[in-house]
Amino acid sequence: QVQVLESGGGLVQAGGSLKLSCAASGRTFTIYAMRWFRQAPGKEREFVAHIYMSGSSAYVADSVKGRFTISKDNTENTVYLQMDGLEPEDTAIYLCNAVTTNGGQEYWGQGTQVTVSS
Repeated sequence: QVQVLESGGGLVQAGGSLKLSCAASGRTFTIYAMRWFRQAPGKEREFVAHIYMSGSSAYVADSVKGRFTISKDNTENTVYLQMDGLEPEDTAIYLCNAVTTNGGQEYWGQGTQVTVSS
């Protein structure tokens, strides 16, 4: 079993920044990738960013490219999402997802709310 816990959300003005954290625990050695998604009210869940826990390969969605950066700290089993130049359209619940080598089983956190005011 793997548990993931997001933190760092909040209320910020447009143009501001936030840094989200996603801490994994449990059988973390089974995690080979972690991802961020977001879901705004009345909208489908949207992919935001992806990072492999081995190596440095990472990528972000076109909608946030140039503004958001995903990074990791393997020693802490933590993944970060640095969000700069936030826009009201970025308002959503941000969810962390861990993908494991156990048949590709995925684990989700409860999410952290990000609200960007105009």
